[in-house]
Amino acid sequence: MPTPIVQFGTSRFLQAHADLFISEALKRGEAAGPITIVQTTGSSERSGRLSALARPEGFPVIIRGIQGGERIDATQHVTSVVRALSTNQNWSEIRAIVAEEAEILISNTGDTGYQVGEDDPITEVPRSFPGKLLLLLKARFDAGGRPLTMLPCELVSRNGDVLKALMLRLAAERVKDKAFADWLDKDVVWANTLVDRIVSEPLEPAGAIAEPYALWAIENQPGLRPPCIHPCVKLVDDLTPYEKLKLHILNLGHTVLADLWLRQVRDPKETVRAILADADVAARLDRIYQSEVIPAFATKGLESEAADYVVATLERFRNPFLNHRLSDIANHHREKIERRIVDLRRWSPGVAMPELQAICDQ
Repeated sequence: MPTPIVQFGTSRFLQAHADLFISEALKRGEAAGPITIVQTTGSSERSGRLSALARPEGFPVIIRGIQGGERIDATQHVTSVVRALSTNQNWSEIRAIVAEEAEILISNTGDTGYQVGEDDPITEVPRSFPGKLLLLLKARFDAGGRPLTMLPCELVSRNGDVLKALMLRLAAERVKDKAFADWLDKDVVWANTLVDRIVSEPLEPAGAIAEPYALWAIENQPGLRPPCIHPCVKLVDDLTPYEKLKLHILNLGHTVLADLWLRQVRDPKETVRAILADADVAARLDRIYQSEVIPAFATKGLESEAADYVVATLERFRNPFLNHRLSDIANHHREKIERRIVDLRRWSPGVAMPELQAICDQ
């Protein structure tokens, strides 16, 4: 069966996000088609997932949490994946699929996914994901160069722009073919995307446990082909408001709670849900949201969007199935304060933020 969608990465996040959305849309006839998953690393830990991901009966995704005030605990089966291959063992087959079948590429290759080592080989199968992607795109160009949509899901701001610039640089260094570079620039759509869903646990051999909330925001541009029509997949004109909502409400809330946890020297194993059971802590976070954060978004015409996102965020924080430890959130605390709180104050300088200011001044 041809697979117009090729996904790089076998993460539990993609299983409970893109794979699930496309599976649901396929049942309604509203997806581009099924998926070939490609494992891009040689990790033996993940190699066992491959056969399980492509089973005809699918793999389970368990949705657990609170949404709209209702407790949710439901299992869905994802059947959108029909092939699962490894670049270590199936390189020729993957080249042919990308060259001849693919219409949409999806990637989620982790925090170091865009790194390219100096010893990255260019004659056989490169070690890095960008090196591999370059050769696969060159194979497509050599096979006629049909247009293509690239949907990176890495947690990098303006990820499509970043990946495009990297690929053009690699093409100039390694391929040195102006026609190929022009094709990369004009016929490949490099979309900026934002993904938002907490996927708390993997299931073995494949599958995941995730919260009810989910968002895949894709910044629209000419020629872009969406992977599916789905309530959680939004084509938007500007990704910035979605990035700001996530950074300055969800992420900021985590950092406020971590700051309280650190300063009050609380239980080392305390979770987000547990600390919010403290009425004083919950009241302080709510006060910051209502008096400092939402007014900042109001100056940008996003007051109602921010208010709705605060409600959803607090439901996510109180998820009875999710044990999100504050010790994990508190890692790199000063850097997170800079990105999540200081940048909010810079974004809306006219809004008084005394409690957030106090966190910054410590």
